[in-house]
Amino acid sequence: MTKRDEQKAQRRADILSVSLDLFVKRGYGSTKVTDIVNEANISMGLLFHYFGTKEQLYHELIIIGQQSTNFNLNYECSPIDFFSRSAKGILKLIGTDTFSAKLFVFMTQALHNDGIPVQSKELLSQIDVIERSVPIIQQGQAVGEIRSGEPRALSLAFWGAIQGIAQQIVLLPGQPCPDAEWITDILRDSSSKE
Repeated sequence: MTKRDEQKAQRRADILSVSLDLFVKRGYGSTKVTDIVNEANISMGLLFHYFGTKEQLYHELIIIGQQSTNFNLNYECSPIDFFSRSAKGILKLIGTDTFSAKLFVFMTQALHNDGIPVQSKELLSQIDVIERSVPIIQQGQAVGEIRSGEPRALSLAFWGAIQGIAQQIVLLPGQPCPDAEWITDILRDSSSKE
């Protein structure tokens, strides 16, 4: 990669980062193109050169978020180990990478925003980690690793805790990141603890 290619890639990453921050703080509808170019200290033409439109820029962030949050739910470990490993990996990422923490908040906001571009809404409809985790919870309940209770509600509690942590870290920088096992304990059958 040439020096010029590196500069282009960095400029693109900077625009995405500034845009993500603005979309998280203000939402899609309240973030104007002029806000993005002013915050990124670039021209309107440069923004359009890289992304074409605000909608395409937003959709690019949705794609990045979908790739980051579309967890592989095919696992080769016990159900409780799957959730433990997921919590550890996600919380480590959230605790060390501000962009990733903001991305978690952004994706949740996008899931509940009817005013976003249609193509982004369609892509988001394919992501439902809460529902996709239900069979894993049911398997864990069958083998006694995961507490009894309504599987979807347990999935919601687990993933909602992670989302809430991401949101607090984004909104109140400097917050300590909780231990992943505390989150896993939401699901763990207390009689299976070692």
